[in-house]
Amino acid sequence: MKQWIYPLLIVFAASCYGILSTIIKLAIQDGYTAAEAVTSQYFVGFFIALLIFVIVRHKVPKFGGGVTLLLAGLFTATTGTVYGQAIEYMPASLAVVMLFQFTWVGMLFDCIAKRRLPKRIEVISLLFLFGGTILAAGIIDADLSGIPWQGWAWGMASAISFASFVMINSRQVEGMDTETRLLFTSFFAAIAIFFFQTPEIVWNGTLFSGGLWVYGLILGLFGIVIPIYLFSIAVPKVGTAMTSILSAAELPVAVTASVILLSEALTTFQVIGIIIIVIGMTLPTIAQRRLKYRS
Repeated sequence: MKQWIYPLLIVFAASCYGILSTIIKLAIQDGYTAAEAVTSQYFVGFFIALLIFVIVRHKVPKFGGGVTLLLAGLFTATTGTVYGQAIEYMPASLAVVMLFQFTWVGMLFDCIAKRRLPKRIEVISLLFLFGGTILAAGIIDADLSGIPWQGWAWGMASAISFASFVMINSRQVEGMDTETRLLFTSFFAAIAIFFFQTPEIVWNGTLFSGGLWVYGLILGLFGIVIPIYLFSIAVPKVGTAMTSILSAAELPVAVTASVILLSEALTTFQVIGIIIIVIGMTLPTIAQRRLKYRS
């Protein structure tokens, strides 16, 4: 596979995450709670991963890469959980900004792991991403004085959790195919959600008696199966730092989805912010290609 395809896989995987908040809002409008929607996402996502494994592999899964897959599943579950807690204490737009701190947290993790300083182009890219996020999230005129410390803490926890998920996915598991890795990661995520959210929807009939399964199917595909599958392929090739930058694609998609599906207003500042984010995402890739051509 050509090297340029891996960054595109990261962008597509991150874009899948971008539609989740809008789908959850639609589920809430349909009478379900956010916890029920999130729980359906992880349980349906696991069953989809199991179905994919059975169809593709036709064998009993062989477990491997213990701690790596356990942590990948755990951080998948905790990111959604703590992000939901942050929304309880602060506006969703501000919670998004806090989540997007994963860009510099992920780069910090990569620098510590590789014992290096951030590259100049990485720092410039992060500045673009941070400024674009502030504009795109629409919090320029927001009053932040009434936000309790719990909101900031949960928001920062979501950033650290997602950055940890990205870093864990940069580890390759020798001898394990992508379908098996997806199966075990989604399984451990579902187990973690069993303790964090509302697992009773599975046995009390809520998941299958109404339309919740439809939301679970969409959320499971775009929140579990597709991003985990693509991250498992691309992150080891791209690296933690670059993945953190490219994953900023999530916010423009989130804003666009809310405009299309929820009829939310799109301001000029948000459009400018989205453009700045796209510039910040592409700067490292452009710089790498120029260095390659020069060499």
